[in-house]
Amino acid sequence: MIRTVEGVMDASGVVRLFETIPLLNSRRVLVTILDEEPASYPNEAATLSEASLGEDWNRPEEDAAWSYLQPAR
Repeated sequence: MIRTVEGVMDASGVVRLFETIPLLNSRRVLVTILDEEPASYPNEAATLSEASLGEDWNRPEEDAAWSYLQPAR
């Protein structure tokens, strides 16, 4: 599987991805350094916690609780 994810690299070379990538073992990666400053992410904490919150959000009980907001299919 080839997958592209966004992140930032600080001046000391530390890379931080904006999402968690579950892997069973080590994988090779390619890092492309863009010639631009990172955008400001005011909701970065929400983005970083989305995977763990998704475990709770993506349940049938949650879908049922919010189904009245979904358009009829």
